[in-house]
Amino acid sequence: MLGVLGDLVEDVVVWVDGPLRHGTDTSARVFRRRGGSAANVAAFAAGRCPVRFLGCVGDDPAGDGLVAELAGHGVDVRATRAGRTGSIVVLIDRSGERTMLPDRGAATLLDTVPDAWLDGLTHLHVPAYSFDGEPVGTAAVDALRRVSRAGGTTSLDASSTGMLAAFGRERFLALAAELAPTLLFANREESAFLGLWADGRPGPERARLAGTTVVTKSGAEPTVVDAPGVAPFAVAVPPVREVRDLTGAGDAFAAGFLAAHLADGDLRAAAAQGHACAAKVLASPGASCAEA
Repeated sequence: MLGVLGDLVEDVVVWVDGPLRHGTDTSARVFRRRGGSAANVAAFAAGRCPVRFLGCVGDDPAGDGLVAELAGHGVDVRATRAGRTGSIVVLIDRSGERTMLPDRGAATLLDTVPDAWLDGLTHLHVPAYSFDGEPVGTAAVDALRRVSRAGGTTSLDASSTGMLAAFGRERFLALAAELAPTLLFANREESAFLGLWADGRPGPERARLAGTTVVTKSGAEPTVVDAPGVAPFAVAVPPVREVRDLTGAGDAFAAGFLAAHLADGDLRAAAAQGHACAAKVLASPGASCAEA
């Protein structure tokens, strides 16, 4: 079973029709969606493999709705309830690019992961957002260590350059080296920021994660898979008819990749499944496959 630990929040997705006009109105369409990188991965992976979400959500009606929505996808939701449910305002420009204003709320309040939540997990995936804040940061690191000690595999997602800069580049690299995840997902900017892959070759920090497969996404350009013991290889991204909203595309990619990789370990096929899963969300609001 795949476990995913991290945020479950409400996304307020704003499709802006043009440049923001400071001090007055700007025409837009607004959508409310279930969000949170970890919850998104869990929802997209459900149906492809058994999956469990681990986290904390507010003890409020918004939290009730988010837990029910996620469980409705077939996810085994294990969530403590405390504080208020977090929200993220996601501004989407006409190119589909995102500007995010996060208020993670209760997502940072997970203070312990019971043994029962980890029972049966063969893999645990944690977006780096979960390291940014306490007590969830300590709980996430502890859960990753426990799964590894039990013989399971693990993965991290670099999440965002903004988060990495705030957390500390060196601090994240040291933590990743200590945790030694099986997989690390990053986009081109994150991989370059961390010094893991840039300009078509491994970066200066790559040796610190020598035992980790680094998967670097690059939008419509090929994804590069740099695995221990083999030459890095690229997997082409099939053309997509429409790109309106990039929210959740990276999470969908991780979900498709992980589900396929857990099935047979084929990294090239896993990347192809990641691309196929990500393609399904690019024309809809937020981390959803719904029609706008």
